[in-house]
Amino acid sequence: MKQKPITTLEEFDGIDVEAVAAAFEADAGEALPGLREALGEAKRGEFARITTPEQMLLREARKITGLSQGEFARRIDTPVATLRGWEQGRFSPPGIATVLARLITKHPDLAEDLH
Repeated sequence: MKQKPITTLEEFDGIDVEAVAAAFEADAGEALPGLREALGEAKRGEFARITTPEQMLLREARKITGLSQGEFARRIDTPVATLRGWEQGRFSPPGIATVLARLITKHPDLAEDLH
């Protein structure tokens, strides 16, 4: 049975963040870093910022490594201002940065070997 889409903040307020996140991850076939945070923000009405999958992936990769933005940027040979722009969603990272972040989330020890 197809559900009616959520169209108002009041309707969104009643969602079960964990259940929705689990459904998204089951559909994706993998964990989606930052998804629960993004759903929680939406549930609280914090719509001023849009969170992209690439943004969540980069944040998660850096979080897993425990590196600062400056150190992570140095390891992936990218200016820290560029990394900040990617993490804050001002612009999208190139595909290679997304692939590298995905590899780092699955194999955190790779970050140690970079740069």
